[in-house]
This record gives sequence, structure tokens and C-alpha cells, in this order.
Amino acid sequence: MSMSTPPGWYADQGVPGTERWWDGNAWTAHTRPLGGAVPPGPYQQSPSYQQGYQQPYQQPQSAPGGPSGRRGRVIAATVAGLVLVVAIAGGVTLLGDDGPKTVPRSAPTISEPAPGPSDDSAEPSADPTVLVDQLNGITLPIPDGWEKSDSVVDRSITMTTVEDYECPGHSSRFCHQGRVMSFTATQTDAATPEALAKEDIQDASDALYDEDSIGTNLYGGVTSHTVVKSAATTVAGRTGYLVRWKVKTGSGPGGYVQSLAFPSTIGAESLIIVRFGFDAGPKGPPLSGMDTITQGIRRIGDTTGGGVGSSIGPS
Repeated sequence: MSMSTPPGWYADQGVPGTERWWDGNAWTAHTRPLGGAVPPGPYQQSPSYQQGYQQPYQQPQSAPGGPSGRRGRVIAATVAGLVLVVAIAGGVTLLGDDGPKTVPRSAPTISEPAPGPSDDSAEPSADPTVLVDQLNGITLPIPDGWEKSDSVVDRSITMTTVEDYECPGHSSRFCHQGRVMSFTATQTDAATPEALAKEDIQDASDALYDEDSIGTNLYGGVTSHTVVKSAATTVAGRTGYLVRWKVKTGSGPGGYVQSLAFPSTIGAESLIIVRFGFDAGPKGPPLSGMDTITQGIRRIGDTTGGGVGSSIGPS
């Protein structure tokens, strides 16, 4: 008649110096130092246990299923290392009968980068009330009813009136009642703002009311012109000069053209041209708007100085 090993504390062959509780059928997860006190549990409530099993049981040599010999050591090692969770960087490793298993951690949450500090040196072109000519270091005020233009014509920074209409000399194209463009004068021998303004006015008249940059006649061509104004002025703290014509066209009401020339406020002070084209007639912008825009031209970053009437001369 074979006997099974009774419940009790037995030396854990897999962990020297440790005893593990055998429940009569299998090893449990309860351990204690070798020779330590019995922890609280159901077995403490049994007087027979305390009387008969206070000392470690003499392990039989061949208890089927019990903790004996090589088989006992295998069972002990299996119970002791069945589930060992080790936290490691990048995952959790589980050690069991079939070797290590790595259970990946959930993916870390990646936060969006915090917005950086604002760049005060950025171009102030986001302001809808200002047209910025970064190359020449100036800003032009955008009047009510005007907007920045996405198109760049003849290397210029441009603004136009918001409303447009069918061009009188070309019904499949659309024109604006007002246009203003700023650019650096490059193809010229003029040495002064006055010489440049008087030279450019004819080109301005042709570009704005005769033929556009691709040779399309939008107003029936310029038939004649009258000089309305020719005078020195001060722009952004620099001495400049303007010439203004009234032009008649083959179609439509004609318009007013102005060439304003002055030295740049930066670099080698190259000469700048600002061209104006205002339609004549009741739908065109008020002619006084040319003076308002001229007086409002500023150096980038300057919100107070310069303008017509300033006593500041060229540096």
C-alpha cells in the first residue's frame, strides 16, 4: 500500500534556505525561511497538524507525486519559477517552463511638442492692413476696400481693390479699379528720384492702362495724357519725387497713373518705384488715396516716423 506525502513544510530544493508548503497533492506558492514559523492559515487550526508535524517531515525516497529525488526538484523548480515577472526597459519578461516570454508594454504616449516662443523678427505680412516690401524694407498701408494681391507682376509687391469688373477693352478678363505696386528700379540709368519718376511714368501708363505684361489690351489703349502733378516729396524719411498723369483710354473712363520714386531705407539705398493706377469716374478710388498711401509708407518696424512733410532728409 503506497502512501502519499502528507501536507507540511519541506525544504525547497530550488531555493536553498527556503521551505515551501506541500498541500498533500502539489506544491503551493507559500514559502518561509528554513525552520521559520508556520504562517497563519487553515493548517494552524488543526491540532493534529500542530502535534504531529511541527518538525520537518522526513522526505520519503519514493513518494508518488511527492517532493522526492529528481522529480521533487523538478516540481519545486516548476512551482518556484512558474510565473516570474521582471520589469525591464522596453517590456515585461515572463519566465516559465518554456523559457522567457517578453510581453511588450503598451506604446508610450508621445506628446505634441510645445509651441516655441514667438519670433518677433518674422515678416509682419500677416497684418491685413499692411503691404510689406521686405526686399526694400518698407510697408505700405492697405486702405479699406483693398487687399494684397497673390499675383506678382513685373517683380512687384502688389495690392488691389477688392472688387473687380469686366475689363472695358477685353470682356473675358477682369480689372480692378485700383492697383498699387512696389519694386526696386533696376533697368535704369536715372541717378535721382526725380529723374527716375519722370522716366518711369510712361512705362507705368503703358503697363497699367495700355497693354498688360502678356500684351493684352484691356482698356482699348491709352489715347492721351495730362500731367496732374510733378513734385518732390518725403517718403519713409527719404527725399523722393512723384509724377502723376491723367490718361484717356480707347475704352472705359481712363484713369490716373502715378510714379513715386525714393531711395530704399536699407542696404545701398537703391531707388524704389511705387506705381499707382486709379480708375477715373464715379466707381474709381478717390484720388486723395494716392496721397494717403504715400504718406503712410514706413520703414519696416517704424510705426511713427517718415511720410510727407517730414523734415528728415537722406542720410
